[in-house]
Formats: sequence, C-alpha cells, structure tokens
Amino acid sequence: MNPFDLTGKVAIVTGGNGGIGLGMATGLANAGATIVLAGRNQDKGFKAAASLPGKASFIVTDVTKKADCARLIAETVALHGRLDILVNNAGMAIRKNPQDYTEDDWHRVMDTNMTSAFLCCQAAYPEMVKAGGGKIINIGSVMSQMGAPHAAPYAASKGAIVQYTRVIATAWAKDNIQANSILPGWIDTELTAAARTQVPGLNESVLARTPAGRWGRPSDLAGIAVFLASSGSDFVTGAAIPCDGGFLIRS
Repeated sequence: MNPFDLTGKVAIVTGGNGGIGLGMATGLANAGATIVLAGRNQDKGFKAAASLPGKASFIVTDVTKKADCARLIAETVALHGRLDILVNNAGMAIRKNPQDYTEDDWHRVMDTNMTSAFLCCQAAYPEMVKAGGGKIINIGSVMSQMGAPHAAPYAASKGAIVQYTRVIATAWAKDNIQANSILPGWIDTELTAAARTQVPGLNESVLARTPAGRWGRPSDLAGIAVFLASSGSDFVTGAAIPCDGGFLIRS
C-alpha cells in the first residue's frame, strides 16, 4: 500500500486560490485527494479550482468569521460526505516599523493568520472525529523562529500558529488527529513580491542567506503537504517543519 495515496480523502485548503495554498492543493490533488479551496476572491478561487486535477471546488469564505468557517465545513461535508484534511493557509502581512502599526493593522493580520486557523480547527474537529481521525496542517513561517523589524503582527501570528498547533496536537491525539505546522521560507508569491518592493535589499539578502541559492516556489510545498496529510505521517504530530531551502540553518 502506498502511504502517500490520498484517494478517497477530502481536503480543505484556506487561501488556496494562489501562491503557497495552490501549490499545496495541487500536490494533494495529484495524490488523489478531493480538494475544496476557500477564500474571499471568487473569480480567482473558481479559476484555481478549475486548474486542479480530479475533483476540486471553491467555496467563498471569509475565514476571519466564525459563521463562515462553520459554513465552509458544513458545505464540504454536505458535498463530499466527510472531512479528512484541513490546511490553514490563509494569511496576510502589513509591513511597518513596530511603533507605526495601528490597532486595526494588528487585528487584521492576527485575525487573518491566526484566528482563522482557530475557528476552522474548531469547526473541523467534530467532523474529523466522525471520520475516525484527520490531519491538520497549519502554515507558519520562518518568522515564527526569528525577528524582523517590519513584521511585528505577522511574526507574532506565526509564532502563535506554531504553539496552537502543539496544543491541538496534544489535545486531539486521542481522536487520531495529527496536527503539524509548516514553516515556509521566502517563497516567490504575490505576497512576497510586494515585500521585495517594500523592503530594500530583501532579494539580495534572501539569496545570500538561503543555501539553496534561490527563492522557493509554491510547488516546493507540495511534497511536505502530501506527507503531513497522509498515513505516512501518522506518528508525526506537533512538529514545526521548515521548508525554506536551508534559510533557518544559515547564521
């Protein structure tokens, strides 16, 4: 039996209509999973779902809203009969010096990056229990392990993701639910394209520090997503796994 075969499994990927989310969704779909993408941009979401192999759909969702998260889970189960995999990938960043953030800036980033994962996990939990277990993959960042002057709420939210993942990994192990976080490094996406224009010298510093010698691609996240979504990781839980080309190990 192939431990990485996801045939018959149903996966939700929040923020899956582009970037890292779509890269992971593509990997899960190629492994046989039925995919439900969730996000706010309807046109982008339906196009992304249409680009995936196998069964894939898109549900318009504001994952910062509890009712929307509950509806996302309910509609997924109504469509496909179960939920096996939840990838909490929705995220954003606002880049300012720490003293310049407004309270609204702080809450926008924290709600999008962290509160959304909390709400989706709570909504998904009973359905995973019904299914006999499940896989939760929360997307952190190398910024959960280091500091940067322009990333206060982003780094705080990603550090919180790592700790929250450890908490649910311990709480829900009895239910055969494994929860892990992935820590992407600098991946070439729309989000980081903006960072390159806002942070002078960023491209050069990323290339200099990354042993792989390049920025990551969304497809670089596909393999680790399939591993953490599959039975191949049944004895892996509470881990925070970098996918960064060696960025964090370079002094």
